[in-house]
Amino acid sequence: MPPVVIRRLPGLTDYATAVAAMQRFSNERRADTPDEIWLLEHPPVYTLGLNTDPAHLLGTGTIPVIQTDRGGQVTYHGPGQLIVYVMIDLARARLGIRQVVTAMETAVIDLAASHGITAAARPDAPGVYVNAAKLASLGLRVRRGSTYHGLALNVAMDLAPFRGINPCGHAGLRVTSLQELGIAANLPETAEALLTNLLVTLPFEG
Repeated sequence: MPPVVIRRLPGLTDYATAVAAMQRFSNERRADTPDEIWLLEHPPVYTLGLNTDPAHLLGTGTIPVIQTDRGGQVTYHGPGQLIVYVMIDLARARLGIRQVVTAMETAVIDLAASHGITAAARPDAPGVYVNAAKLASLGLRVRRGSTYHGLALNVAMDLAPFRGINPCGHAGLRVTSLQELGIAANLPETAEALLTNLLVTLPFEG
């Protein structure tokens, strides 16, 4: 299997631009195209998954709302949140989509554990939780046998915009961050630590 390509995007990456780039990559990749992981941040934006019920939008104010093509419901992205997009050829990696989700959840759970925080996944709602508060959200799409989109980990961000929605379609769901949990990790350091975990939980080379 070819080595995975890691892309660290500087600054804040426009959400629609990132999605278009992932779609283009997925449409153009060949059998020998290496898998890729993108690490980035988005400016403030609410994104609606394919299954989003508009009733979950409570009061989005001036923050843009964008329909996207990932699975799941509505979520919020903003500065201080680590975005990890994973583009994996499932057949080549011999993985199913559930295995990819579990691998990403495990990478976040292991990251939290390294800071002394007990986190867990939930069978009824993809993501990672600490004491019933959501720390990381997941949403994937498969195109031509390969994944794109990925996970969003709340590192050190303003959590107030989550009050404008029912996060991931769950009314009253609390949202937390590493910062709120007392972890003074910055986003670049967190990105590298989570990347290290992902390279263990997913079958990449290089």
